[in-house]
Amino acid sequence: MFTDSINISAVIPAKPKQVYQLWMTSKDHTMFASSYISGKTIELEPYSRIVQAWNTSDYPSKNSDSKLEVLLEEISEGTRVTLKHTGIPRGQGKGYRQGWIQYYLEPMRIFFMSQKKAAV
Repeated sequence: MFTDSINISAVIPAKPKQVYQLWMTSKDHTMFASSYISGKTIELEPYSRIVQAWNTSDYPSKNSDSKLEVLLEEISEGTRVTLKHTGIPRGQGKGYRQGWIQYYLEPMRIFFMSQKKAAV
């Protein structure tokens, strides 16, 4: 089966530990995740790497998980979050790229920006 892969990065104005905790806390993560997504964590390297198996109602086979690797790199502006999503059903990569930006990376950036403003 041929699959799509995407690789995108964004800068989030927070420390890697904060981004990691937001991603890994079910209550917080649901701010971003849609109900049609299911996943399970495969590997963890605290505050630097998360590997998960993902499946959605859009996948042609419920038994074919895709793989998501989330890399967190501390930089002067906060954290560079890199998403490497592989095994996406062919033809769906472009939509998932847009979804990661629209439903995860941009809301996460806004969330942490609002936290910084509230602390001032």
